[in-house]
Amino acid sequence: MNKFLRALIAAYGARKLGGGCLGTILVFILIYVALGYCGK
Repeated sequence: MNKFLRALIAAYGARKLGGGCLGTILVFILIYVALGYCGK
């Protein structure tokens, strides 16, 4: 998966699921890493 597309999907999910600043960052990292594993 393209890294830019992966980042966009992770950012969208973090925006929807993240509660605050720290929560959004953690959700972004989790989604980004999960999409990286799925793409292999």
